[in-house]
Amino acid sequence: MAIEIKEVSYVYNENTPSSHTALKNINVTIEEEKVTGIIGKIGSGKTTLVELLNALLIPTKGEVKVAGFDIEKKMKPEDLKALRRKVGLVFQFPEDQFFNITVKEEVAFALKHFRYKSDRVHKQVLEALSMVGLDESYLNQNVFNLSTGEKRKVAIASILVFNPKIIILDEPTVGLDYNNKKKLLMLIKKLKNKYNKTIIIVSHDIDMLNIVADNIIVMDKGEVVISAPKNEVLKEDSLKNHGLSLPKITEFIEIVATKKGIKLKNTTDIKDLIKDVYRHV
Repeated sequence: MAIEIKEVSYVYNENTPSSHTALKNINVTIEEEKVTGIIGKIGSGKTTLVELLNALLIPTKGEVKVAGFDIEKKMKPEDLKALRRKVGLVFQFPEDQFFNITVKEEVAFALKHFRYKSDRVHKQVLEALSMVGLDESYLNQNVFNLSTGEKRKVAIASILVFNPKIIILDEPTVGLDYNNKKKLLMLIKKLKNKYNKTIIIVSHDIDMLNIVADNIIVMDKGEVVISAPKNEVLKEDSLKNHGLSLPKITEFIEIVATKKGIKLKNTTDIKDLIKDVYRHV
């Protein structure tokens, strides 16, 4: 089931002197079982938009339909809990928000809050860790002694423990080195292709989105200005008109075309690009 956002606006501190309109008449559909990237300059409304999707915020105006729920002020408490089990949100630097010492305790934290039985808790913790590529040996490890990449995986596992249909990642590659970023991209692809998750990524990392995203939403000053398949969006005019940069690999391909008259294949894989360059040497 796709996510439908119709005529949505959001105003912080509405009807006060400090009111601020963060979203203006948003109309967008987010496809299920796809990776959708949301990009835009700071203050464009990206985080506000995704916080509507699991009802951390309620729209001031308009309709938001997610996972069979209407996001609205009159949501029943039981519907709100059910929604948040279906829509997992991993905040930026999630490892700074750990509550527990061991990996097992951290991943199981939310399940215990919802009073799941201990045998089911253990089973779902193992399944969630397996999804992110961590085995049983991690269960009793001190979460604060893990590498940054492993901590990020534990944070994602803490969301996956409910087996949500929709996963929202806010700046997931921030603070990661090249190797850990590469592992995270492989994990995102695995979650989509093997587990059929709908994944929404808020990010300034345009090169990362160029690799993993199917669709891109561009936001500017609280509005959705572009929503289309990745290959239609990641072009010079589409991005630079809104103060955004092209992916580095796309910039290189365009420079070669302009200065050398050589038309390289449009690719997201650096190895394929190198092979194509050698074919023209």
